[in-house]
Amino acid sequence: MISDPIADMLTRVHNGLMARQKQVVMPGSKVKLAMARILKDEGFIRDFEMTKDAPQPQLRIVLKYDRDRKSVVTGLKRISRPGRRVYVKRSDIPWVLSGLGVAILSTPQGIMTGQKARRQRLGGEVLCYVW
Repeated sequence: MISDPIADMLTRVHNGLMARQKQVVMPGSKVKLAMARILKDEGFIRDFEMTKDAPQPQLRIVLKYDRDRKSVVTGLKRISRPGRRVYVKRSDIPWVLSGLGVAILSTPQGIMTGQKARRQRLGGEVLCYVW
């Protein structure tokens, strides 16, 4: 059993990028699916899909590289952990690398980027940074 599935997802993506793999596969969940959707919308991954395997669905993420076969993602950092939750008000949502990166938040309206949460005037739990 994994105690922190979000950290496991970020670690699998990071290890896949370091090994120059085309895709990574992990156990799926609604939170991971929402995070993968954000990563695709922001241009950090090429695509994703949730398979209907039994007993647990699998999330397959297709990684993205540039022409020189360098990773589009240069960093992933888990912020809020099971042992230390980090919550922010709407005025304190962090900017990642002056707007070049993305903060992923869990808000009452669902999982979204820090920029979208600022526009909707929402605070929440900071899950991770991606740049």
